[in-house]
Amino acid sequence: MYTLIPPLGARPSERSVIFVGLRGVPEIQGGVETHVAAISARLAERGWRVEVLGRAPYLRSRRPYSWKGVTVTPVWAPRSRSFEALAHTALGLIVAARRNPDLVHIHAIGPALLTPLARLLGLHVVVTHHGFDYERQKWGRLAKAVLRAGEAMGMLFSHANIGVSKGIVDSVRHRFGVGATFIPNGVENPFPQQDMSCLDRLTVAPRRYVLSVGRIVEEKRHLDLIQAFERLGDPSLKLVIAGTADHAGRYQHAVEAAAAATPGVVMAGFQRGEALSQLYRHAGLFVLPSSHEGMPMVLLEALSYGAPCLASDIDANLALALGQDSYFPLGDVDALARAMRVKLAAPNPAEGAQRAARVLDSFGWGAIVDRTTEVYESALLGWRVGKARHGRAAFRSRVEFGGR
Repeated sequence: MYTLIPPLGARPSERSVIFVGLRGVPEIQGGVETHVAAISARLAERGWRVEVLGRAPYLRSRRPYSWKGVTVTPVWAPRSRSFEALAHTALGLIVAARRNPDLVHIHAIGPALLTPLARLLGLHVVVTHHGFDYERQKWGRLAKAVLRAGEAMGMLFSHANIGVSKGIVDSVRHRFGVGATFIPNGVENPFPQQDMSCLDRLTVAPRRYVLSVGRIVEEKRHLDLIQAFERLGDPSLKLVIAGTADHAGRYQHAVEAAAAATPGVVMAGFQRGEALSQLYRHAGLFVLPSSHEGMPMVLLEALSYGAPCLASDIDANLALALGQDSYFPLGDVDALARAMRVKLAAPNPAEGAQRAARVLDSFGWGAIVDRTTEVYESALLGWRVGKARHGRAAFRSRVEFGGR
């Protein structure tokens, strides 16, 4: 599946883009990683020369390799929750400057703190805002301040911005006075019907388990879900938690302890590909109790399989307009337990099929890549026009003062 190769050399007839700010591709846990994997492979199919600079500790090889026409290059990063993204992005931008691509695409507001460095290195930059990461529970006051600064730097110094939700686009326009293009996360066409080997391995029965998918981090609120599941008091049900923590810590240990103390909870670890597809397809209920989401990719994935879904009433989830019976008040464990009981008692396959069709029609990756390439072309056009009109001195002035 993977071919080890040296970094690709430039071919003048191709557009080129380098992705920075993520752990890597493919099949690496995280919404940003899933997003970039889908877009990068489709850009390569369209003739773009695409490279993803991934964080070496997360990749399967320490040498560059090719995946679906995408060059994946490991770049050193420390295994540190606080410094990993910034250190890796700084090194990645230096690597990118040596490649001289048409564009560098930075993902997430943490890595976007280094957008001014990218500009000073002469790179043409697009930034995707995936969510207000400073609202995540895991970050302290200093980290939240750094993330707010990253948001500002990314929005003010890039050549073009993308927001994965309309709320992000509106917020950026209001607070920074800059435009951003709304391009949501997408979903793949579901895997065809498979066997149930993953269910057998986890000893769960079709339609008799509640599913949670995502990293083990505070804002996903697994403890709320475990408590609500316990209150169902149904020994025939199980709760499958698919995901793991990138960095060990108190929250991970708390979730593992709560799972061990609650009969029926299965810690499945990180699941991908066909195994994850089986879990979505046969779930009796998918639950997303998060306190923070940018654009909830796992919820979109669950909907695309027709799974019954229940989500917290935060803005990012409400934007999908699933109906009042598909939401519960954030943090209200009793309300979550009641809603789970109602959903599990009255499955509605017809509603699930209708939602799946709507999600696949509205969030297909083909249209998303079309819109992304339009942003790329506008960023390149804006760069060329600005440079022709104002010259190098004016460009330096824009970098110093945050102009576009």
